Amino acid sequence: MPRDIPQVIYGEQSDYKTLYYSDPMAALRVPVTLMAGYGLVEQGTALALNGSAAGQKGKHFPYDPDAAPDGIVLRPGSAPLVTDSGATATELYVTIEDSYKFEVGDDVYIEDDTTAAENLGAITAIDRTTYSNRAKITVTTATGGTSFTTARFAYLAVEGYTTCVGILEKTVDCGLGVNARGAIATMIISNCVLYNGMLTNVDSAALTDLSGTSYGQYILIK
Repeated sequence: MPRDIPQVIYGEQSDYKTLYYSDPMAALRVPVTLMAGYGLVEQGTALALNGSAAGQKGKHFPYDPDAAPDGIVLRPGSAPLVTDSGATATELYVTIEDSYKFEVGDDVYIEDDTTAAENLGAITAIDRTTYSNRAKITVTTATGGTSFTTARFAYLAVEGYTTCVGILEKTVDCGLGVNARGAIATMIISNCVLYNGMLTNVDSAALTDLSGTSYGQYILIK
């Protein structure tokens, strides 16, 4: 009779470290709702605000770093394409799991490491049944004449993805795939000093958005 191989998998604990250098009670924080489909979002993650006209407007999700995509820099707020877009395309393909980061009505952008980001307007349909290995995202506005390619790390992201609006105070699970439900969380917006090493996807552009300053191992958010 087949048996499982005995094993122990040790995960990584992330919240045991201190996020704040300053008094946490002095920080200005607001309650926020995180969008579904982004999995475990770690404490210290820079957050963006969904700027769509409809869809999940007003909800939050991980901010996208300012650097060009290279397959190395962590981009927790993106959904990489699994097929080149082709020219003037309104149908884009991502993994089925990543498709749950979006809802019909969300306004999305597409970009890669070469072609400038393009606004594709609102998502009009999400097809997760035609193919077993990918989902089809149908958008309002077609891509331009240059194809966005997987070789150039092309991806989709919700409008607002390039602007950081705050820092996640505590790790939350937004769920993945069909079981994704989003999360209720608290976001730090100002009046604190945080440990730089505890922050995720916070770059110089994010600090500018937050009126923040880096001092060695510390980040001051005014």
